[in-house]
Amino acid sequence: MEIVQGIHQVDGVKGNCFIIVRDDLTLIDTGMPKNSAKIVQYIQDVLKRKPSDIKTIVLTHFHVDHVGDAFDLKKLSGAKVAIHEADADYVSGRKTPPVPKGVMGMIFKVLMPLFFRSKPVEPDIKLNDGDTIAGLATIHTPGHTPGSICLFDPASKILFAGDLLRYDGINIKTGPLALDTHEVQQSINKIAALDFAIMLPGHGIPLRPDASVKVREFATSLP
Repeated sequence: MEIVQGIHQVDGVKGNCFIIVRDDLTLIDTGMPKNSAKIVQYIQDVLKRKPSDIKTIVLTHFHVDHVGDAFDLKKLSGAKVAIHEADADYVSGRKTPPVPKGVMGMIFKVLMPLFFRSKPVEPDIKLNDGDTIAGLATIHTPGHTPGSICLFDPASKILFAGDLLRYDGINIKTGPLALDTHEVQQSINKIAALDFAIMLPGHGIPLRPDASVKVREFATSLP
């Protein structure tokens, strides 16, 4: 579906995948593995573009529901894959990804290798806070993972929030399975200082209008 002119979301990939349509195509996250055909079909049938028009794939963090098809889409399109440097070795397979503490972390550690594995992909671009990629400003927002990022598009005043925050149509919530809740709160305070009209989370639905006002209210409600 088209959220605003030139910004699309591909449904049914079990993790929000966004496409920015300009001279080239930019993907933000790729959903779970084995969904690349849905993304390609959307590009061809709805956008009337070719997979080779994808020039950049930006991953907001290393979790499988965001990087699941990055390998296949990179191979198909020839696009460059970008991710924050702190998460780069996890998507490439050089390091074993960290898991949250507690019971959920143990479940995560056992089940992920069995049922939710993605192919390692070598990042072409390692991002840092303040970098610009495909016209988007990179905002390092650690806590959910060490290298979690948000992306701000000044042209549309849209913030792509990854799993820092989510919105279900009623409530704003923090993303689940955070590695460091203190860092999450600091990262929320960081984006709350920005001015954006729409927030597009990694899960859930768009937050609009006046998204930054609502995020600031949420930030002040945190303990």
